[in-house]
Amino acid sequence: RDGIPKEEINLRVAEMLSMVELTDFSQRKPHQLSGGQRQRVALARALIKRPKVLLLDEPLAALDKRLREQTQFELMNIQEKLGVTFVVVTHDQEEAMTLSTRIAVMDAGEFVQIGSPTEIYEYPDSRMVADFIGSINMFEGRVTQNSSDHISVSGSEDDIQFYVDYGMSIKEGNKVWVAVRPEKMRLSIEPPKAKNANQINGMVQDIGYLGDIS
Repeated sequence: RDGIPKEEINLRVAEMLSMVELTDFSQRKPHQLSGGQRQRVALARALIKRPKVLLLDEPLAALDKRLREQTQFELMNIQEKLGVTFVVVTHDQEEAMTLSTRIAVMDAGEFVQIGSPTEIYEYPDSRMVADFIGSINMFEGRVTQNSSDHISVSGSEDDIQFYVDYGMSIKEGNKVWVAVRPEKMRLSIEPPKAKNANQINGMVQDIGYLGDIS
């Protein structure tokens, strides 16, 4: 209907089938495909038209983990190649971080923070956003010192002192939560030689093995 030459149609179809790994299923009818395969067909049908803006609502939800990760990067390559703007709705935080240049975090139907993946992850505006994106350890405390380049926080348990190396618009004495990402932590069996801020004693209670990390 678009008047595209047959050779280009065949080329685009082959390209899309390869991208969603359905080349071997090109002759099958819809009822002969699984739910995940049908979702990949729907994605290919949308992309093959090369739209200027594409709305994707949980586009990879039915795919297995390996194929989902592969398709994420394929989508990024298509976006860069064709200049298509993607608006992706997803509950998968990792998928949002991988695919996006800009994230809008929603809570109760409202945007609570909009920014780049780095801004959302490293500088969340609220406890909700910090807890929603990625793994987090949360400590309650009160601001004891507020400077332009840092704040100090006194923890509510075990007399923990926190030093955060960037300033915030907040009054001394206000209650805050200090969020610490797992990758920002360093564990040691030996206690530190000097007692400084950002140190806490603990005991290992359980270990989960994930292959590359525990």
